[in-house]
Amino acid sequence: MNDTAPQAALKDFGVRDFYLGRQPILDRNQALFGYELLFRNAPAGAADFDNGLSATAAVIAHAGQLGLDKAIGDAQGFLNVDAAVIMSDIFVFLPREKMVLEVHQSVEATAPLLARMAELAGHGFRFALNGVSDITPNVERLLPMIDFVKFDMRGIPASKLLAMAPVLKRDNKKLIAERVESSVQHDECRTLGFDYFQGFYFAQPAVIRGRKLTPSQLAVMELMKLVTSDAENIEIERAVKRDVTLALNLLRLVNTPAVGMRQRIDSVSQALIVLGRRQLQRWLQILLYADPAQRGHSASPLLMLATTRGRLLELLAKRLRPSQRNVADIAFTVGIMSLMDALFGIPMSEIVVQIPVSDEVSGALTHRTGFFGELLRLAESIEQMDGSEDMVMPALKQLAISSDELVQFEVAAFSWSDSVVRYAL
Repeated sequence: MNDTAPQAALKDFGVRDFYLGRQPILDRNQALFGYELLFRNAPAGAADFDNGLSATAAVIAHAGQLGLDKAIGDAQGFLNVDAAVIMSDIFVFLPREKMVLEVHQSVEATAPLLARMAELAGHGFRFALNGVSDITPNVERLLPMIDFVKFDMRGIPASKLLAMAPVLKRDNKKLIAERVESSVQHDECRTLGFDYFQGFYFAQPAVIRGRKLTPSQLAVMELMKLVTSDAENIEIERAVKRDVTLALNLLRLVNTPAVGMRQRIDSVSQALIVLGRRQLQRWLQILLYADPAQRGHSASPLLMLATTRGRLLELLAKRLRPSQRNVADIAFTVGIMSLMDALFGIPMSEIVVQIPVSDEVSGALTHRTGFFGELLRLAESIEQMDGSEDMVMPALKQLAISSDELVQFEVAAFSWSDSVVRYAL
């Protein structure tokens, strides 16, 4: 495949001025199946032009060179493409065995387009159809090439879904519910027979009365209190050793490649000496999201999101305030704690009381105030990518960070999170 056209488009459209969003797609068991990768560039939102090779193709080429495969790990990656992209040579940049190319129902099913889709399918790519509101003649022509059909839960009435879902299921199409933003909506879609669910319903805080922490979470919480207090190292070590599962899980985590240690850490006392309390606290925070009962099963989407947020905030803080001691560790804490209200089902205002934090961290978590609150708002805006893209570029300008730097930080955070989660479960 020839890559000169995408390279030329990189210069023509200034595609370095873009950033990357990643929305998880879960299966019926709440296991991670894939991510939709969303590219945005300033100032108009989606990188989408009509003249020549679309800027979408150029952006994909650039992201591919940065390491697009790192953004999806072992999951499937869903990419929005138009007819111009499908007909281009951009696919040399993509890990074909892990990519699903997502086309809109309005894309005209011409003979050349269908032939090109068949050619790409022969190379291992799969296709999803989005924006479906009815089974039109154009949709019928596209369907033989389609593996997944996506429905926007905000834009289609239940009566339409009830009519179309059985027809598509009979044709062995996998159904994806998009923009699922609550557990109630998820349950409704599941009842309708949907196979996959996209949206941040799993990360929405929902106060659950009477909910109790698991024994493993209680043990981690108690240990965190010791670590953040003036407790002696020997006291911390004894507390860890009292819970064999906790000790094993902690040692497994601190020996991940993500820690970057050249030597293996074989004991809790060694972990305390080598890592220090701040780093030990980091791995305890991660353990709160990793239920030992699920070990060997699929990755928790909440764990993936929390570790990605934590790492992204850490990298941003390190870049912005390199001379300030501990600022990166604090930023990581803000990122990973920002989803604990969804994890525990209790308000964030109660969490910051139960887990001792500074006023600065508390303000960032509860009201998104201060430097760390600003970073957290930026991370949340990037994740949502739904009406929030206008907030990202002004925030980057205020922080004096280029969008190209942001994408590199994002890819690094995705890769780091994937590495951690492999060991956490």
